[in-house]
Amino acid sequence: MISRLQGTLVAKEVDRIEVMTSGGVGYELLIPIGVLESLPRVGEAVALHTALVVKEDGWQLFGFASAEDRALFFTLRGASGVGPALALGLISALGSARLVRAIRGRDLTTLSGVPRVGKKTAERLCVELADKMKEFSAETSAPAGGGTGLEAGAGDAVRALVALGYNQPDAEKAVHQALDGAKAGGTADVIRAALAVLQKR
Repeated sequence: MISRLQGTLVAKEVDRIEVMTSGGVGYELLIPIGVLESLPRVGEAVALHTALVVKEDGWQLFGFASAEDRALFFTLRGASGVGPALALGLISALGSARLVRAIRGRDLTTLSGVPRVGKKTAERLCVELADKMKEFSAETSAPAGGGTGLEAGAGDAVRALVALGYNQPDAEKAVHQALDGAKAGGTADVIRAALAVLQKR
């Protein structure tokens, strides 16, 4: 199992990055939105905790900022009907701490506001995983990366929301509303605020 990857960041997008190791092997990693702003600039060194998912149609490597987030990803996958894409989507949409609180508190409204999560899936997450959430922190940590300005992150925020399953017009409207009410921060902050807007609809 590939549990950690260290190398040079050679490309990054909203939902994935490419890392070149010292051995000359390049890896593509799918990442939750919260990792985005903790990343260095392209060309600099990066290290992430990873989870390898082997499927019949190929292998996928997922990258996380902490071992706890990786463990949460695996725990989510233990619920019936939750594949790697949905597990990553849950972490991206709510953030680890809020997701843990929602499952512990059986907050079906918050959980079902995530794309591709209906009421039945939300209920299943709570029933099957509520007790397992006790081992995870529900405290929100400070953003890992420095803010680069909200306007600069607007395009990336829209692309991230579309990647999560929202349609382009709704994503754009939510980001504009988030920008109107935001004070400071970077791309991840815009995304979180836009998700809050979308979940109120």
